[in-house]
Amino acid sequence: MRAAELVAVRRFRIVEGAVGEPGPGQVQVRVRMVGACGSDLHNFAEGGIGDQPVRFPMVLGHEPAGTVLKTGPGVTGWSAGDRAALEASLFCHRCEFCRSGRHNLCLNLRFLSTDEPGFFRELVNLPAENLLPLPANLSLSDATLFEPLSIALHSLKQAPIQQGESAVVFGAGPIGLLTIAALKLLGASRVWAVEPVAARRDLAARVGADAALDPAVADPVRQVLADTGDRGADMVFDCATKGDSINQSLRAARNAGRVVLTGIPSELLTPMEFHVMRRKELTLFNVRRSNRECHEALAMLGEHPGRFLPIVTHVRPLDQIQPAFCMLEQYADGVGKLVIDLS
Repeated sequence: MRAAELVAVRRFRIVEGAVGEPGPGQVQVRVRMVGACGSDLHNFAEGGIGDQPVRFPMVLGHEPAGTVLKTGPGVTGWSAGDRAALEASLFCHRCEFCRSGRHNLCLNLRFLSTDEPGFFRELVNLPAENLLPLPANLSLSDATLFEPLSIALHSLKQAPIQQGESAVVFGAGPIGLLTIAALKLLGASRVWAVEPVAARRDLAARVGADAALDPAVADPVRQVLADTGDRGADMVFDCATKGDSINQSLRAARNAGRVVLTGIPSELLTPMEFHVMRRKELTLFNVRRSNRECHEALAMLGEHPGRFLPIVTHVRPLDQIQPAFCMLEQYADGVGKLVIDLS
């Protein structure tokens, strides 16, 4: 079995390994496609994400799709060759947060690619509950979008969009693009995307943004206020959390608006203009991955494939993971979502 291990900052190596037989309740899966997440990029380029350093060597990757090879004792409903999306979170189902339905806050959570090896490897044994059947019209590469779309949908459950409301999305990386697409499908009247990379502004327009603003050219807050008669947007999603984007989000929101922090800052401490938030009586939401939105995400991908088709721009084989991540770090070649092909 081949796997890509991150062994140092900006350095992968391809290694050979082995995997045992699937145990009771497990399914052995041949991993075919894995999307590269922004957190994978943080770990690659910075050696960690937020306050969590990566433990070298580590197999990253937690946006996988693959096919069933074999099943362990007691597993029903899956057969060799079945296509599946693969959920990376292993919950205990016993703690107070699992019992109350807040599985993403599980006290004993094991997350594959952080706590244990992830999916940049050819074979993995998973609990059967971590496999989700794919819609027939969804390719394996596009199916990798289910995990980041689940995060976008979770953010929209934390702070639901009302029909006809407006929204600003800072950052048009994959999470931002998926948030834009979901906002339009769920009834947003106008969506502004704020993104410094030209190719990603183009992608934002293709998935539904009504305006794509370059923050290097003009102040996006002033533009949103000008477009709304100084009112501001009903909702703001910060999917970048870079530079001053958190405070720009506070300034772009209307009085009594909602601000959602979906991105993960690289810094341990992030300055926040508290009094802007206080005077506007804004509601601030934080997002911790997703919470069982995977089925909903797969259904949305299957029902609206044209909306999401532009997001996956690059597919690269496992043995090219090193230059692929270097490309991603530089936002080169118009890259939106990078998918690693293990087929």
